Amino acid sequence: MLRMVFLLLCASLIEAGSIRPIPEKMDVDPQKAALGEKLFSDPLLSKDNIISCATCHVIAEGGDDGLQYSFGIGGARGSMNAPTVLNAVFNFRQFWDGRAPDLKAQVKDPIRNPKEMGQDLDELVLKLKQHRAYRRAFEKAYADGITKENIADAIAEYEKTLITPNGPFDRYLKGDKNAISEEAKRGYTLFKEKGCILCHNGVNVGGNLYNKFGVYKDANSTDLGRYNVTGREEDKYVFKVPSLRNVARTAPYMHDGRFTKLRDAVSFMTQYQLGRYMEPEEIDAIVAFLETLNGTLPQTQKANP
Repeated sequence: MLRMVFLLLCASLIEAGSIRPIPEKMDVDPQKAALGEKLFSDPLLSKDNIISCATCHVIAEGGDDGLQYSFGIGGARGSMNAPTVLNAVFNFRQFWDGRAPDLKAQVKDPIRNPKEMGQDLDELVLKLKQHRAYRRAFEKAYADGITKENIADAIAEYEKTLITPNGPFDRYLKGDKNAISEEAKRGYTLFKEKGCILCHNGVNVGGNLYNKFGVYKDANSTDLGRYNVTGREEDKYVFKVPSLRNVARTAPYMHDGRFTKLRDAVSFMTQYQLGRYMEPEEIDAIVAFLETLNGTLPQTQKANP
């Protein structure tokens, strides 16, 4: 009887936390988004005029940089794996530790971070005002022209457009039962039955809650996660659950980039987060499913402001 109740509870949780397709497009201000795209790719935003947002978030390669830790100005090395910017608009918080409530708040942190772009925001405003093209673009998009808030707002507006709809699994969810392989279908079934979907669900297949890193075993994390933000003992080693959208494109994995292969990441999660063993063929099937979460990459423009 208790087992039946448990199974029914799990079924209801899985149903409530089901995966939903990415929308075809986002409602954005096109003028602000176009300005934000130019800012996103412009190394003028860094103190040394070398590093841009696009340096660590390469849109054509999964929205990250493929490194364990990114490099900023002066060759400074970061301490957290750069998460993909693709579909970040669907995350309930930004950064691994969730310290930013939205995209606009997130934008400011890497610009002024001494290990990333190292640029004082007030100085950035003065720097951009020296460029006539930027002055004109901001005056068209914002009544008060170039300000710290408007810089962040424009980049955030552009980041809203960085969605990857129409992946094989999205097409499958919309009714095309031939959009994914039989192995991927089995992987999706296992993904639900084994409990992965309890944390990885919704439009972004994650990115909508926190969880401890290493639920069943000590995961040996050197970063304390949410504890760095809240100072609460219960938040030690707690991180935002990452999105699995485009996960096959975004190695290395985990907040510390410890795994370069997706299969190894899945194997680790089954033991440390789910507390269970999976057969090699089960892991292979789940990886096949995860590969269907690759969507259509957004088109980028290369024009100067």
